[in-house]
Amino acid sequence: MTKLIELTEVVLFDWGNTLMVDFPDAQGKMCDWETVQEVSGARALLAELSKNHQVYVATNAGDSSKDDIISAFERVGLSQYILGYFCKASIGFSKFESGFYPAIISKLGVAPQDITMVGDTLEKDIYPALEAGLQAVWLNTEGVELKSENPNVVQVQSLSELLEKRD
Repeated sequence: MTKLIELTEVVLFDWGNTLMVDFPDAQGKMCDWETVQEVSGARALLAELSKNHQVYVATNAGDSSKDDIISAFERVGLSQYILGYFCKASIGFSKFESGFYPAIISKLGVAPQDITMVGDTLEKDIYPALEAGLQAVWLNTEGVELKSENPNVVQVQSLSELLEKRD
């Protein structure tokens, strides 16, 4: 039997390579790129989750303002599913700083355990979220083997898998 993934009322998503493709050769702010593209499965997942969950973006994008991020999401038609955006410009911390997730928790006014972070990078998205008391889902699209057997790291290989396995 497939283990179901319980998502909390509040779900945070990373931006680059979690909801939108971060093209390695593209320069500047994503909202200004010639081509922007959603990650496969993003639209279906966000459309479904936004019915019963509060969906936010939590990104480490250092050179994009909140308005730049919204503009990029508008270009691919995903902004309608997202209630808010957290970035260094809006909360004063990058994901590399220990204050990033506590600042989001404070702004949302919910307990850390009532928030799930979904991201593609263990070091930036998953481990810091777990340290701050959040739930976490690792979008492991490369099928990388997890070196530490951390029981709190829930893995999916695609956003479609997360949609299928959610409780």
